[in-house]
Amino acid sequence: MLKLAIFGSGSGTNCQAIIDAIEAGTLHAQITCVLSDVEDAYILERARKHNIPAIHFDCAPFKTKLDGEAEQNVLQILAEHDANFIALAGFMRIVKDGLLNAFAGRMINIHPSLLPSFPGLDGGKKAFDYGVKFTGCTVHFVDAGVDTGAVINQKIIAVEDGDSFESMMEKLHAQEHIAYPEALQWIAESRINFAGRRITLK
Repeated sequence: MLKLAIFGSGSGTNCQAIIDAIEAGTLHAQITCVLSDVEDAYILERARKHNIPAIHFDCAPFKTKLDGEAEQNVLQILAEHDANFIALAGFMRIVKDGLLNAFAGRMINIHPSLLPSFPGLDGGKKAFDYGVKFTGCTVHFVDAGVDTGAVINQKIIAVEDGDSFESMMEKLHAQEHIAYPEALQWIAESRINFAGRRITLK
């Protein structure tokens, strides 16, 4: 069974979608812990409401990455909670080699664009400002690059002439909440290959 650790830095709507899918029986997984680098992030409150261990960890002295002693602390937390898979859900830190190596092929992320277009921070805003007529979200494996891991799932939305950035993102987030639990269920069913970049669908 997938024993998930979910990492996030903000409100945690994708975490909530994963929780809801598990409780509805459409995702066969267990969330063993939810971790955040932000002490008052609402994602932690979402976990507590569902009796899931909610853990804040300090990334100091680093401002943009999870590395060094903080990374070792997180690896210990994951071992203590028997997590075998990581889902990044709005986690705003760069993941470094220690965690990447420990969870090679067992860490995924969701990004607010149709990768490989508009990687990195503010992917949704970049797509909107570019004037795309279609955009969407991507669930992908995490590797050492920036949003370069193999794609698992994508959902597409149309950007209408009257859409604001906010209305576009509202539609995009609704698709994220479908795409992420769906991708995790494919993994739970062994339809996705953990071992490397190539995705094998049975």
